[in-house]
Amino acid sequence: MQKIGQLFLIVGNSGSGKDSLLKEVLRQWPASAKPIRIPQRYITRPAHASEPFISVTSEDFADLKQQEKFWLTWHVYDTDYGVPGTIINWLQQGDSVIVNVSRKIIPQARQLIPDLKVIFITVPREVTLQRIKARSRESEDDPGFQQRLARAEKNQTLTEADLVVDNSVPLVTAAEELLNYMVSL
Repeated sequence: MQKIGQLFLIVGNSGSGKDSLLKEVLRQWPASAKPIRIPQRYITRPAHASEPFISVTSEDFADLKQQEKFWLTWHVYDTDYGVPGTIINWLQQGDSVIVNVSRKIIPQARQLIPDLKVIFITVPREVTLQRIKARSRESEDDPGFQQRLARAEKNQTLTEADLVVDNSVPLVTAAEELLNYMVSL
C-alpha cells in the first residue's frame, strides 16, 4: 500500500486518559496542518459516555469481520475491538490518523504499515485506579475492573513506543506535547 498520511497508534492502560487526550488534541489541531482523523472503533459492549465507539453485538462484529470491514481487530477483557478499514483511505488521501488500540496488536500493525508511530500514555497506578472508578463502567468487584487494574500495574512502560506522554499532568499540557510531536512529522 502506498501511504501518504501518517498513522499514529495511541496505547496505554485503562484509565490513562487516551480518549480525553485525543479529544483535546483534536480541539487544538492547527488548521494549517494536514487533517487529522480519529476513527471510531467497533466494540462488543454497550455504549458508555466515558468512551466514544460504535457498540455492536458479537454477531454483528463477526459479520463485519467476515466482510473485511476492519483493518485490525483484537480481543481483550472478553470484548472484541475493531478498527475500521476506512483509515487506509484516509492515509492514502494524505490525512494523519490516530487510533486508540491495544498494545498487543502493535507488531501486526507494524507489519502492515512499518513507519507508523506508537504513542504510549502513562499515568501512575493511583491515577489509573481513580479514573477507572470515576468512569463507572464497572464496579470494583467486577472481574473486568480487577483485570484492568492488574494489567495497568504490570504494564507501566512500553519499550516500542516512539513517544511517551505523561497524562498525569494537566490535560492541556499533555495534549500540547502530543500535538507538537504529531505535527512535527
